[in-house]
Amino acid sequence: MVPYALYPVPAFLSSTALATPSLSPLTLLFLTSGTFLCSAAANTLNMLYEPDTDSKMTRTRTRPLVRKLLTTRAAVLFAVGCGLAGSAALYLGVNPTVAFLGAVNIALYAGAYTPLKRISAVNTWVGAIVGGIPPLMGWAAAAGESATADGSWRELLFASDGSSAGGWLFAAILFAWQFPHFMPLSWGIRDEYKAAGLRMLCWVNPARNARVALRYSLVFVPLCVGLCAVGVTEWSFAATSLPVNAWLVSEAVKFWRLEGHGGSARGLFWASVWHLPVVMVLALAQKKGMWGRVWRSVTGEPHEDDDDEEWEVVDGEGEL
Repeated sequence: MVPYALYPVPAFLSSTALATPSLSPLTLLFLTSGTFLCSAAANTLNMLYEPDTDSKMTRTRTRPLVRKLLTTRAAVLFAVGCGLAGSAALYLGVNPTVAFLGAVNIALYAGAYTPLKRISAVNTWVGAIVGGIPPLMGWAAAAGESATADGSWRELLFASDGSSAGGWLFAAILFAWQFPHFMPLSWGIRDEYKAAGLRMLCWVNPARNARVALRYSLVFVPLCVGLCAVGVTEWSFAATSLPVNAWLVSEAVKFWRLEGHGGSARGLFWASVWHLPVVMVLALAQKKGMWGRVWRSVTGEPHEDDDDEEWEVVDGEGEL
């Protein structure tokens, strides 16, 4: 949960040189386990909805319901149990806003994205929204621990001081990443998608499929700069993330020009696989103010916000 780790920890909560990657290990545990359970529920509901199409595709024909390793009843119970347990973990262990986002993601994935695959290629955009919500959940989880007002969804997601911008930027990164990742992946199995009756751009409109991948690969540079501008990372992140962002764009251009042929789909797919973790690690390594705190801890220099005034004890009472 990179957004949780990168949330700017208020100075009064920062007790260590590194400002600890998470504000609370227990909250992080509830966040990750709750998100995992919600994801399990959504994926199980997806498999319950389309075992017939899953059986027609190489990448999904070994799923448990297709192979009849589980009964439909068992799968339903598992999905409901995971959904309830995940939402409860997020509600009780994190905050209601994060729990609501987790429940919404289950509904979007199973109730909108999955049935839309048979109807319209717009399903990919809905699926990308599903991918963008978890980073927002991580950000809202961290924001909830340092909330100074009522801790409502407005404060956590739309803070008046603009501190929510980082969460939305991370959500945008994950949303945009889905396209240069999924478009080349789907292109390689476009005939299977067509045979299964799933309307994906890779076969409905191959040229647009390539254009979409290129279009979204171009947004990562401004998004990374945005993280610097709102104070989530140091400005050095804009420079260090540039090579991997440029690599992704380069592969996307090849994919667009060749429309997936000549190994361009494979090249873009693997570039996307490496791109996201590299960007996240670079952001973590350049969290705003982190290395300054490390330096002050090593050298013993006081923090610029530290109160340098000393107290003298007179007659057992502290006086300035």
